[in-house]
Amino acid sequence: QVQLVESGGGLVQAGGSLRLSCAASGRTFSNYAMGWFRQAPGKVREFVGVIGRSGGYTDYADSVKGRFTISRDNTKNTVSLQMNSLKPEDTAIYYCAARLREYDLRFSVGYDYWGQGTQVTVSS
Repeated sequence: QVQLVESGGGLVQAGGSLRLSCAASGRTFSNYAMGWFRQAPGKVREFVGVIGRSGGYTDYADSVKGRFTISRDNTKNTVSLQMNSLKPEDTAIYYCAARLREYDLRFSVGYDYWGQGTQVTVSS
C-alpha cells in the first residue's frame, strides 16, 4: 500500500502561482512514477503531468506545458507540482497518483494509488 496526501491548494487570482505537494508513505516511493491529474466540476478527470521514478523523465499535458513543473524528492518521499501563470480554466481538484509500471502514464486507469485531492480555484 501507498498512502498519498496532497496539500497546497487554495484560491489564487489569474496569473498567480501555487505549489502543490504530495507526501507518500508506505511502500518504496522511488519504485513509482508519480502523476498529477485534475477534475473540474462536470468534467472527466484529466492528465496534468507525470514524473518518472528517478525524476529524469517528465511529461505534461499541452494545456499546462510551460506553466507547470513537476519535481520529486525521493529522499523525502514527496512530489510537487509548481503551477505558474494560473488561469481560471485550471480550477479543479488536483490529485496525485502513483503507478508502478512506467508506461501509459497519461491514462488514469493504470494508476495504483490515489490521494484524496486538493482544491485549486483560480479567480478571474
